[in-house]
Amino acid sequence: MSEKSSAEPLSMTVHSAPLPGERAEMTRRGRWQALGVVLICAMPVLASYYSFYVMGLSGKAYGDLIVPTVDIPESLSLRDLAGQPVSVASLKGQWLLTVVQPAACDKACENQLFMQRQLREMLGKERDKLDKLWLIPDDEPLRPELQEAVSKGIPVQTLRVPRTELEAWLKPAAGAKLQDHIYVIDPVGRWMLREPVDPDPSKIKKDLDRLMKANAGWDKPGR
Repeated sequence: MSEKSSAEPLSMTVHSAPLPGERAEMTRRGRWQALGVVLICAMPVLASYYSFYVMGLSGKAYGDLIVPTVDIPESLSLRDLAGQPVSVASLKGQWLLTVVQPAACDKACENQLFMQRQLREMLGKERDKLDKLWLIPDDEPLRPELQEAVSKGIPVQTLRVPRTELEAWLKPAAGAKLQDHIYVIDPVGRWMLREPVDPDPSKIKKDLDRLMKANAGWDKPGR
């Protein structure tokens, strides 16, 4: 008698492709899941907008609400003080209290940077939700003492941007200049608020308090 082989026969399973109706259902389910993830991530920011636009707080805003909001251009040419490129994506994740001032930085510029610092500190326990940003529309060097000043404590993120690109994105009020305002950019990267020329810091703080309070779930310090 011939010896029987102990090996089991090779078994191959063919999985049938989903039917058209099943494929459509899987696609719909995947889209809803993706949308759910996006909504969860965006909820804190949406809450702050709800406070301004739906609950009637827009009438109490001291600054000019930007409607519709304006996204940071993905093509914005950002460079740090060493000349290295900085990605636009790196600016997202925090509220940004933003000033636009030349590197020469006169007395008015210094006063605005001081106000920027004080406004952040005045937020108390909420201050970690907000970063300070200084956009410089030229290539002139910063004075060493000024560079040291903006680097103390929680530093001001200082970036150079071509003026033409800044002017295509941020807009001053009629009769004003870019450097006359403080701008607020949300964590998604949208310019949404412009504070007045020669502002009252206590009134800017009220705008920021409302945003931070409504935005209580958003906290990514140390970006």
